[in-house]
Amino acid sequence: MINILAIPTEKYASCVDASKRVRWDIDRDIIRGRDFEMDRKLLPDSISGIQRFEFLDPQEARLLSQIQGRTYANMFGLVERFINCKVLELSQHHWTGDQVALEALVRFSDEELKHQELFRRIEQMIAAKMPPGYHFVPQPNEVANAVLSKSTWAVLGLTLMIELFTQTHYLKSIQPDQECSALYKDVFLYHWKEESQHARIDELEWVRENAAISAGERDSAVNDMIELVAAVDGILRAQAAADVAYFLEVSGAAFFEENIARLRSETLSAYRWQYILSGAAEPRFQKILRSMITEDQLERIEKALAPIAASVTVGA
Repeated sequence: MINILAIPTEKYASCVDASKRVRWDIDRDIIRGRDFEMDRKLLPDSISGIQRFEFLDPQEARLLSQIQGRTYANMFGLVERFINCKVLELSQHHWTGDQVALEALVRFSDEELKHQELFRRIEQMIAAKMPPGYHFVPQPNEVANAVLSKSTWAVLGLTLMIELFTQTHYLKSIQPDQECSALYKDVFLYHWKEESQHARIDELEWVRENAAISAGERDSAVNDMIELVAAVDGILRAQAAADVAYFLEVSGAAFFEENIARLRSETLSAYRWQYILSGAAEPRFQKILRSMITEDQLERIEKALAPIAASVTVGA
């Protein structure tokens, strides 16, 4: 018999309380009439890996950081499209059940819609400050449809991984950095405030979903998770190539072929660390994942990640 867990109302209630306490507004709390300081980096070096390009002068390094920072914001706008779709779908399990859990998911959805608006605004503001030609490759609706075709178990696993690394990136890298744009830092400060309880809800819903599926369904879901990671890697390959091409076009600098090759490989390395490995290695993610799957299933996941990990130097 499938074991359906009792709803831990008090945990959902804690998320509701946090949502009420940290509630923010894009203009009043974040933008506040400000603009991005384009004489500063956007992403910290510990996330972007820019410090590995010793052949870049300070202006070139700053430009590449700003391109990566633009993509970083756009990536969150991208993933929050499918996350919100899944949250709305999950809410139906609570429609005629625990109304506290329902409120937590409704608030989650409302906040994700706000985050999408925030990142659309950020893209418009950064675009006005940078030369034309930048291209964000993935299309949010196409990506959402592809992700949502996979099992709920796999989608929740990917979602938790993403929302955990957003917290780590902010707390360990963005918050303490003194060289990055103040407005950019505030974007991710306020984003972090709401993502903190989103990750808690992801965990609650993933555990609930895990209890509701059979061993065979879980084994198939592990395959889905592996396929989702491969799909994310495909997006990163395309975006890294587009970002380096844009950098080469607008920087006005001439680089040796070996340095162009390094720009391509190290930017992809940075993106793989940012969006896959830094989340997959999160202790909290690992603990939850390992509690759900068999050793054989874990080995399959690790085998799929190994070629990506082998190519990554950023964050090591």
